[in-house]
Amino acid sequence: MKYDIMGNASRLLKLRGNKTREEVAAATGTSVSALAMYELGQRNPRDEVKCALAKYYSVPVSSIFFPEKST
Repeated sequence: MKYDIMGNASRLLKLRGNKTREEVAAATGTSVSALAMYELGQRNPRDEVKCALAKYYSVPVSSIFFPEKST
């Protein structure tokens, strides 16, 4: 199974909605530039960041980063 980095990027952008990158980055303990790279599909977040983003958005990690495995 191939890792879908662009799908992850799209899901992150959709989840962020009208919030600013600055707001999400501050709340999740990451930098604005790193968050931008995740949302543009240029970089994969570390597992700790995946967990922080999922917690912030109140969704399971799998629904963002591994949707084909979600039930």
